[in-house]
Amino acid sequence: MSTAHPFEHLTPSFIQDAIESLGYLCDGRVFGLNSYENRVYQVGIDDSEPLIAKFYRPARWSREQILEEHQFCFELLEQELPVVAPLKRDGVSLFDYEGFMFALFPRKGGHAPELDNMDNLFTLGRMLGRIHTIGASRPFIHRPAIDIASYGHQSAQLISEQFIPAELKTSYDTLTADLLKLMENHWQLCEPINHIRVHGDCHIGNMLWRDNAPHFVDFDDARMAPAIQDIWMLLSGERESQQAQLLEIIEGYREFCDFNPAQLRLTETLRTLRIMNYAAWVARRWEDPAFPHNFPWFNTVRYWSEHILELREQLFALQEPSLQLYN
Repeated sequence: MSTAHPFEHLTPSFIQDAIESLGYLCDGRVFGLNSYENRVYQVGIDDSEPLIAKFYRPARWSREQILEEHQFCFELLEQELPVVAPLKRDGVSLFDYEGFMFALFPRKGGHAPELDNMDNLFTLGRMLGRIHTIGASRPFIHRPAIDIASYGHQSAQLISEQFIPAELKTSYDTLTADLLKLMENHWQLCEPINHIRVHGDCHIGNMLWRDNAPHFVDFDDARMAPAIQDIWMLLSGERESQQAQLLEIIEGYREFCDFNPAQLRLTETLRTLRIMNYAAWVARRWEDPAFPHNFPWFNTVRYWSEHILELREQLFALQEPSLQLYN
C-alpha cells in the first residue's frame, strides 16, 4: 500500500489555513509556481498585494540551516543589496504549520537578465562582489559546503548502485572514477581555497532584472564555497566568449571584493560536480510524484547514455587550460 508524499497535503485550503494562522486573510487565490525541491505558491491576500509562500521540503534542511539562509538574506538587505528576503512577522521569518516549515516573501516582478549584454555582466559582477564581501565576513555554521565528497563521490555512488542500467554501469563507473580523481587534483592545486557564504545556485532563473539591476532570489542552496561558484554559471558560449564575459564580470566584482585568479581552475570542476549532483538530486526525489511527472525522460537508457556523454565532455574540459584574467 503506497504512502502519500508529504507534499500531497498541500491543498489550497491547507496553504491558506497556514497563512491565515499568522493573521493574514486570504482571498482564495492560490497559484503554484515553478519549484520542485520545495513547494512555492502565490497566494492572494485581501486588500493587499499577493504573497509568495514557500513550504520547505521536510527533512531536507534543519531549522538552523534554514534560519542561516534567512539571516544571510537579512544581512544583504541591511546593506541595501537587491535581494528578495523573507518577511518577518513579530520578528520571526520561519513558521510552522502541521508538520511543515514555511516562509513568506513579497511578490517581485522582473525578467531574466540578458547575459549577452556586457553592461549587464559588469553590473552582475559588482553585485556579486558586494554579496561576497558580506558572505566572507563570517561563515555558515550549520549549512554544508560544496565539495567533491558530497556532490561527486556520493552522487556517483547513488547512481551506480541504484539507477544506472547494467549495460552502462562499467562505462559509468570507470568514467566517474577518472573524473573524481582529476577533480581532486584540481582542488588540491588550488589549496588553500577560501570558502565563503555564496548564493550557490546563481543561474538566470534566480535573478529578476528590473530597475536596471538584478534582484537575487531563492537562496535555498546557499552554502560555503569558493567565490567562483557564483561566477562560472554566468558564462556561456565558446571559450572566446566566456573569456570576454569573465573579464567584464571580474572588473565589476573587484570594485567591491578581491578575487583570487587561481580559483578559475575550479570552473570545470564545479560545473562537473553540478552535473553529477543534478542527476543524483532527481534520483533522490524520484519518490516525489512531481518528479516522474515533470522529468519523464529521467531514468531511461537514453537519458543515462546522454549523461555519460556529457560527463565525457567534461573529462576533456577538465584537461583544457582554464580561463585567465589579463591585467
